[in-house]
Amino acid sequence: MDSEIHMSGPVCLIENNNLQLKVNQKALKILSTISQPVVVVAIVGLYRTGKSYLMNKLAGKKGGFCLGSTVQSQTKGIWMWCVPHPKKPDYTLVLLDTEGLGDVEKGDNQNDSWIFALAVLLSSTFVYNSMGTINQQALEQLHYVTELTDRIRVKSSSDASTDEESADFVSFFPDFVWTVRDFYLDLDVNGQSITADQYLENSLKLIPGTDQKAKNFNLSRLCIRKFFPNKKCFIFDRPAHRKKLASLQTLHDDELEPEFLQQVREFCSFIFSQSKIKTLSGGIKVNGPRLESLVLTYVNAISSGGLPCMENAVLALAQIENTAAVKKAVAHYEQQMNKKVQLPTETLQELLDLHKDSEREAIEVFMKNSFQDVDYLFQKELANLIKQKLDDFCRRNWRVSTDCCSALLQNLFSPLEEEVKQGIYSKPGGYRLFLQKINELKTVYLQTPKKGIQAEEILQEYLRSKDSMMDAILQTDQTLTEKEKEIEVERVKAESAQASAKMLEEMQRKNQQMLDQKEKSYKEHVQQLTEKMERERAQLMAEQQRALTAKLQEQAKLLKEGFLNESRQLQTEIQNLRMSPQPICARLETGQPILSPAPPPLTASPPSPPALRHRLDWKLRFLQTRLDLAQRSPTANCVLKPGPDSSEVVSKRGERGARNGVPVQSYLYCQDTSRARAEGGTLEGLGTYWIRTSGRREGSRGAQFPWSAGRVALPESCRGVDSWGGSVQESTGS
Repeated sequence: MDSEIHMSGPVCLIENNNLQLKVNQKALKILSTISQPVVVVAIVGLYRTGKSYLMNKLAGKKGGFCLGSTVQSQTKGIWMWCVPHPKKPDYTLVLLDTEGLGDVEKGDNQNDSWIFALAVLLSSTFVYNSMGTINQQALEQLHYVTELTDRIRVKSSSDASTDEESADFVSFFPDFVWTVRDFYLDLDVNGQSITADQYLENSLKLIPGTDQKAKNFNLSRLCIRKFFPNKKCFIFDRPAHRKKLASLQTLHDDELEPEFLQQVREFCSFIFSQSKIKTLSGGIKVNGPRLESLVLTYVNAISSGGLPCMENAVLALAQIENTAAVKKAVAHYEQQMNKKVQLPTETLQELLDLHKDSEREAIEVFMKNSFQDVDYLFQKELANLIKQKLDDFCRRNWRVSTDCCSALLQNLFSPLEEEVKQGIYSKPGGYRLFLQKINELKTVYLQTPKKGIQAEEILQEYLRSKDSMMDAILQTDQTLTEKEKEIEVERVKAESAQASAKMLEEMQRKNQQMLDQKEKSYKEHVQQLTEKMERERAQLMAEQQRALTAKLQEQAKLLKEGFLNESRQLQTEIQNLRMSPQPICARLETGQPILSPAPPPLTASPPSPPALRHRLDWKLRFLQTRLDLAQRSPTANCVLKPGPDSSEVVSKRGERGARNGVPVQSYLYCQDTSRARAEGGTLEGLGTYWIRTSGRREGSRGAQFPWSAGRVALPESCRGVDSWGGSVQESTGS
């Protein structure tokens, strides 16, 4: 238990008022603060049999759980005491003391059955306490065990048979410890000494016969043998003279029988060393908050008239845990990025490398804290949230770089602009002086560090904004001939085209980096999920093997004792257990995809921020048009390739034309396709596109374009087709 938490005594966990079970919020609050795994020991038995005394001994206290000295039951409901584990400091020992079964004042066996079932469901070690000997009367008083199949469900599916359900009980039922108080017999059989465990085994032997008497005799014994493969027995002598038992809680050790004290020490030592952590199917270790969730789920099911269901409890717990795991992973990602990233980064790849490391750690955090993520919904949510965080960092990186570069340019070029206003360069030879000054300032700008990813683009934008200024200075320079001026104009155009080509290449490289990062992110998710599923598969297989081993051992005993019918019934359970579905195992073995595969590059939008992506799209189209005007022949040569869900491109051709000096592009003929990619050409939307298809097309902004008569003309207001899959952007209609 966490060091800050100290329970001076037990508190009621589940109240039982007027035969109605209700969870105590104070106890739940205590559980919610325990982060350590819990070992849960519950004790049940008839009232007035000394259960609370044993629980106080496990707590290391003389008092705590209420002991009574009259025939009236003292404990009501289920009481809880959380104490540090005496032998395992990393665990917390949770002790559950239940109200006595068979209380004549209560007179409701159904209420007792629910108390019994809850103790089984919540514990990792289940202690049944009785008086005297293990005889037929004692086993008949343990009839609650025969009702477990009517009180507990393993699966939420309504078509699961009782045999299938009971076959699964052994997988999650706790270890069974029978404590026999005031034992007065000698432990020997036919003159041979036996252990307490052998005494229990002999007491659980069946008698042959098919009549009702034999069935009644065997029923409780069969249930204990089937449901609880791990069994242990402790016998206790009477602790003191009968007259002193009324004050047992106040008696000193020297007033108790030495044999009894030794037996209590052996019992406590076994519980401390052998009791396991409470676990759920798949090896999920239960801590305080998880135990809190189980208590709420089970009690709410009983209160609403239903049956406690293990599967539903795990799923309800998974919803809470996985939601918290996503938040924890995202917080870790954001913390690491804020710690590592210094904006602006010199390159986009530098930011993506930091993102990659932080994302890997965030996924590890999620995997460690999540379980039972059905259909991987929470992992997909995590991937989307991390992508949004990356988008935010990209936006901030772009904005910081833009501001930094703009401020630097303003600082460097302001004096030059002031000189231009003063007419310093409006004289013969002024143009060459102006160019020299521009080049000097560009060199200073380019050599200044920490400008970020927008350095080249902001510089080119600034220089283009000064084209008119440069042209005016050029035209007023009387030392240049008209021919020299024309050559200079062509040189500036060529330089501008070269810069545009460089920017286009850089933007395409950035887009490819974002696509590559998306693919790496997908692979990282799949890799870590696969490793986790392999571990879970090994855990499930181990659990199944333990259950099979226990049932096979019990079947061998039944065959040895000559109970063929019971052995055949157990064989059916063994078959059901062997054939029980293991979706994780099956999926890994058949090679089915764990997550949805990463979308292919041709159909996936790059994971850049929306505003930045829109700007990049616009820039790509603008720069491509400039290249067409400066470098391409008048006829566009579009080479078309089908998208991933198309059959083939039937035909293609280019047509020459002109609109505002830009070539009209190809007619596109596609069959059974909704996407086609253009390579080596441009699809600027300044002409008319004719596309033949048998289906419908969805634009990148969600618009639907129906195809009538097999063809449609996209309007000239359509700006273009993006380079990742051919979806139409900014269309005003069809």
